[in-house]
Amino acid sequence: MTPTLADVAIPDSKLAREITELVRDTESPLLFHHSSRVYYFGALAGRRLGLKYDRELLYAGAMFHDMGLTHAHSSDHERFEVDGANVARDFLRGHGISQQDIDLVWTAIALHTTPGIPEHMHPVIALVTAGVEMDVLGIAYDRFSDTEREAVVHAHPRSEHFKEEIIQTFYDGIKHKPATTFGNVKADVLADKDPHFHAGNFCSVIRHSAWRG
Repeated sequence: MTPTLADVAIPDSKLAREITELVRDTESPLLFHHSSRVYYFGALAGRRLGLKYDRELLYAGAMFHDMGLTHAHSSDHERFEVDGANVARDFLRGHGISQQDIDLVWTAIALHTTPGIPEHMHPVIALVTAGVEMDVLGIAYDRFSDTEREAVVHAHPRSEHFKEEIIQTFYDGIKHKPATTFGNVKADVLADKDPHFHAGNFCSVIRHSAWRG
């Protein structure tokens, strides 16, 4: 472990080791390394902001956040975020974690694609989204030092084709249930009333993020 990441290292606990094993055995290498980077970027953001939180819960939220994109855990009718949150809930419940802590992790995963809300909530919820937004969209990219970014990517490599690969992975995980992608209704109102309105495009933000590749 590099010194830059030493104080935000993955918890050395039985729970964290079992989470790592399950996610590594279930997800593709792309999603496993992405989820691991989400943890580190979230933890680094928490350190920068001086937030206090349970690192095991942040790790659970980060590592399970995309499990709903996997074939094994993708339902026919729920949003993929809810599928992932449900996997985390069942896993944590089976390990005797309190309902309050389970609810934190569930909410962190369920809201990780809902910008503008998690940042105002409990640090575990806020930091899972912060980690996702940094790794996928490059949000707050310049608030992480070159050393921090390089250390995270060294620990969990980020392919030079990651942007297109994650878009494809996202598509593959939701294409069988398009109705679950219903989004922000306010954007629909603007699109209906304003002929000059251009809705934000998630894939465009990924492709034009500060990250290379």
